[in-house]
Amino acid sequence: MRRMLDYVRPFYARIRLGLFIKSMGTFVELLLPFILSHVLKNVVAREAVAPILRWGAVMAACAVAALVLNTTGNRMAAKVTRDVMFRLRNDLFARTLRLSASQTDRFTVPSLEARITTDTYHVQNFLFLIQRAGVRAPVLLIGGIAITLCMDAHLALVMIAVLPAILIVAAVVSRQGVRLFARTQRSVDDMIGVVREDAQGIRVIKALSKTEYERRRYQAVNQKLSDAEQRAGVIVGITNPTMTVLINGGIVGVIAMSASRVAQGLSSPETVIAFMQYFSLISGAMITITRIFVVFTRCTASAARIAEVLDTEEDLAVLPAAQFPDRESGAHVEFEDVCFTYGGSANGIEHVSFSLPRGGTLGVIGATGSGKSTLVSLLMRLYDVDSGAIRIDGRDVRTIPHDERCAIFGCAMQNDFLYADTIEENVRFGRDLDHEQIVRACAIAQADDFIRSFPEGYEYRLTQKGSNLSGGQKQRLLIARALAARPDVLVLDDSSSALDYKTDAALRAALREQCGGSTVVTVAQRVSSVKHCDLILVLDNGRVIGAGRHEELMASCPSYAEISRSQMGGAIID
Repeated sequence: MRRMLDYVRPFYARIRLGLFIKSMGTFVELLLPFILSHVLKNVVAREAVAPILRWGAVMAACAVAALVLNTTGNRMAAKVTRDVMFRLRNDLFARTLRLSASQTDRFTVPSLEARITTDTYHVQNFLFLIQRAGVRAPVLLIGGIAITLCMDAHLALVMIAVLPAILIVAAVVSRQGVRLFARTQRSVDDMIGVVREDAQGIRVIKALSKTEYERRRYQAVNQKLSDAEQRAGVIVGITNPTMTVLINGGIVGVIAMSASRVAQGLSSPETVIAFMQYFSLISGAMITITRIFVVFTRCTASAARIAEVLDTEEDLAVLPAAQFPDRESGAHVEFEDVCFTYGGSANGIEHVSFSLPRGGTLGVIGATGSGKSTLVSLLMRLYDVDSGAIRIDGRDVRTIPHDERCAIFGCAMQNDFLYADTIEENVRFGRDLDHEQIVRACAIAQADDFIRSFPEGYEYRLTQKGSNLSGGQKQRLLIARALAARPDVLVLDDSSSALDYKTDAALRAALREQCGGSTVVTVAQRVSSVKHCDLILVLDNGRVIGAGRHEELMASCPSYAEISRSQMGGAIID
């Protein structure tokens, strides 16, 4: 919760003003039963209409004043909550985007989604509630007790006797609730993960008639969430019935004692009427306070999850050049005995070394899970190597500032994303690129022809994830996006798998002719996509089992030759 206070602190002045206004409205509200008691006890006895009307007008004015003050305070609370949560969600989303790939893997995407949505909602709910009721309920409670003590101390003590029991119940529920709600939110993460996977693979699920299987899989995580919510609900559910029993017990005690005291002439019916009204206000205040405790437990669990992301330190900091000095080798891209594993697991790459001149082309091929995507992820420093070094123009990638490093690369991944906007904006991707640069990139990527076939051309609007395009069209737009800023290093990670052989060949020819100044790294399953590269790496279980040009590998690497023969009979296909 301390981390959340950093976002609330700039609004302390507005919060104090709002709480002051709420306090004034509550004090006015507390006057109404006291005035009613006075009217019944002292004014009605005169049997004159005018004084009754005057005091009635005073009560009406107090009611209107309480309404205006409380409404104003609530509106201010809503605005403060809106502004605080706007900043918090922005910072949380920005921090999520800055997480390294390994940190994202550790949190998981579904968990990050839940923290940005449901967890921030729980914090918002508590912040709004504490401003609306955090002052009003204590003022009603303390003010009501103080007034009733002055009116009739004996009756007030009966009511006060139940308050410690209520507070103990609230404290116990709050303590247990934090742990249980944290477990519930982890179950929410699991459920979001399944929903996210099914939403992305809905076409495959329907094509393979696996809707019933996925329904059962969702039912399992939903049941887990339901069980967690039930355990938390049982603890929280104790609150209201317990409060009702304690408060009703207090009311019974007050009524019993008041009847005895009125009969003995120690109190008056008017006092008892006012007292019961105050007891209703105090009871409502206690119920509100216990509700605050319940909401606080959810908020505390969610705030801890949010703070965990906000306080995560960057693990890909720019390191000093003195630690990894530059080394001129004449290569544009160089891997020197690079080793890497994901969190210490067996998957990764081992002892990979190669160098590539500026303008050179590298092809990476191998079976699924052989380490192809890992290699390009390390090149772009999405992860840091465990040992060895990766250099660009002699500089270790760990010493290159983030913005400078990102400007070096253009990348297109197989499962990259398109968003709901025009084709031009999807290719521009928020960068300072003019229309001519975008058209050039689309022409190289073999996308210009199909774009111009739309009546709107480059203003054709895509749906979310580009679902109104074919797989090959989407991949060509993604390649155009990677090319648009004329990067020094172009990374194509299995980004042409949906292209037919003719379009793939035209794309590779255009890259050779018009992107000669860029070093191109192509990850592919097809031999035809890499056979013209200056250097081809054949990976197997993270190790390089073959390196050279196509003709060399056909003679020296049996695995490569087998892949080539299985795909195109060993022939050279342009």
